[in-house]
Amino acid sequence: MAKSKQKHGNGKSNLAAAADKFACYQKSVQTPDHEVEFFEQAFRDANRRKPYTLREDFCGTFAVCCEWVKSHPRRTSLGVDLCDETLDWGRQHNLSKLSESQQQRVRLLSQDVRKRNRPQVDILAAQNFSFWIFKKRSEVIEYFKVARSNLKPDGIMVMDMMGGGECYEEDLVDKRTIVKGKKGFKYHWKQASFNPVTAEARFSISFKFADGSKLRNAFEYDWRFWTIPEVREMLAEAGFRESHVYWESESEDESDDEYGEWYRADDASSDPSWICYIVALK
Repeated sequence: MAKSKQKHGNGKSNLAAAADKFACYQKSVQTPDHEVEFFEQAFRDANRRKPYTLREDFCGTFAVCCEWVKSHPRRTSLGVDLCDETLDWGRQHNLSKLSESQQQRVRLLSQDVRKRNRPQVDILAAQNFSFWIFKKRSEVIEYFKVARSNLKPDGIMVMDMMGGGECYEEDLVDKRTIVKGKKGFKYHWKQASFNPVTAEARFSISFKFADGSKLRNAFEYDWRFWTIPEVREMLAEAGFRESHVYWESESEDESDDEYGEWYRADDASSDPSWICYIVALK
C-alpha cells in the first residue's frame, strides 16, 4: 500500500507519514485470539457443543475470520464488509499469512450486512460497536432480523457494547501506549461529541509516534449510542428467543492486564467506563 512522504519542517520524513493505519488499528484495538475464545465460550454455554462456522459482519480487515480458521481444521469463516480498501488490506496482510488450506476456508463478501446469505452459520459476530452505525430502531431491528436469518437453528449472535458516564464526556481522550520504544506508538481514542437529545455521538482514533508526529483521525465514527436494555429489546422484537449480557470479572493474575473472565450477569456495578458482550440466541 502506497504511503505519503510528508516531512517535518527540517526536511526529515516523520513516522506518522510512513505508518500503516490498518496495522496500527489491529495492534491497538483487535485481539482475535481472545474473540475466538469468547465466541466458543458463549456458544458452548448455549448449546454444549463446539462451533465450526463463523460470520463476521462489518469485518474490516477480517483478522477474526483468519484466527477462527486457524483455531480448528474444520472451521470456516465468512467476512462481510462494504469497504473494498479494507478488505484488500486484509487479503494482503492477514489472509496471505494463512496456509493454503486455511485460506480456502475463508470467504469474503463485499456487500451490505443487511443481505441474507447461505450457508447459515453457528456464530454471527458484529464487533467493535459496528451496528451503532444504524441510528433508528427500525434500522437496527431490520439488521437483527437479517442477522437472525443468517444463523443456524441453534446459532448465536455476538456483539460488544460500551458505556459508563465517561462515554458522554465530550473531548475526553483515552490514551494507551501500544508499542514501547523508538518504533512504538500510542493510541488515542477521542469522544468528540455527544448529543443527549438524539444520543448521536462521534468518536475518532488517532496515533502518536515516538518522534512526536501524529496520524490524526485515522478512523472516525458517527454513531447512535445504544444502551444494553434498548439492544436486548430490539433483539427480542427481531425474533431472538433470549439474550444474555456477559460482564467481565477482574483477573486474579496481576500479570494479565488484558482481560479477566466473562460471565453472564443480571446486574453490574456502575463503572465510569465499561465494555461487555451481548449474546443472542436464535
